[in-house]
Amino acid sequence: MTVPTIKPGVLTLACSGMAAPPLFYTDNDGARHGYEPDVAAATARALGLEIEWLFLQWADFEPALMERRADGIWCGSAITPEREKRFLYSRPYAIFDEAVLVRSGEGIASPDDLAGKRIGAISGSTNMALAEGWVDVGRVDFDGATDDVLGDMVAALRAGDIDGVVDDDCAFGALIDEPAFEIAFTVKTGNRWGVAMHPDSEDLKRSIDRGLDHVILSHGLQAIWKRWFPALDLPQLS
Repeated sequence: MTVPTIKPGVLTLACSGMAAPPLFYTDNDGARHGYEPDVAAATARALGLEIEWLFLQWADFEPALMERRADGIWCGSAITPEREKRFLYSRPYAIFDEAVLVRSGEGIASPDDLAGKRIGAISGSTNMALAEGWVDVGRVDFDGATDDVLGDMVAALRAGDIDGVVDDDCAFGALIDEPAFEIAFTVKTGNRWGVAMHPDSEDLKRSIDRGLDHVILSHGLQAIWKRWFPALDLPQLS
């Protein structure tokens, strides 16, 4: 069955070039590694496709999709009701919670401890939406118009320009091993991640869902999850 991609035989996926292991990172040869690239590669193999990664700034993901320069966004896109008005989503391939990274020793252990603090998150993200529910917290938007928005936020935290960073718990990776930082708390938001596609891509969605179903039913997803998140159980996907 032919998969309706913008380039025949190739699945073009928008992503960020920043390093966010174990989710994703790119080596010096341009090869992608991590949980998301491995799931994407397994899905593409199931569909008989090659993958071409389109490295973009976060702010450029949606324009690339709408201009048909990419088949999908495969880069930490949580499925929300608001986003489903703009994108067509695949079935979920992961579920993650959200956490707050702070400087060590600040005594922050809950949202109440953030009163009077400045918290950074990516503009328009589920992380910023979470922060908007906290009382008396100064929210600092990072617009994703650079090549490493997570790095920008962490640098601001390190410099004392902000007091915390809200992101998906899996995004902090090795940062939690740095003595300078700690996870203040985690919120069990259970965000489902999927492949975001152009709203008129129903046939492509069916194909990607079919590929993901194959990866899940063959236990390939379980193996990939255990490789990158050995201490965590794979959530029940639906």
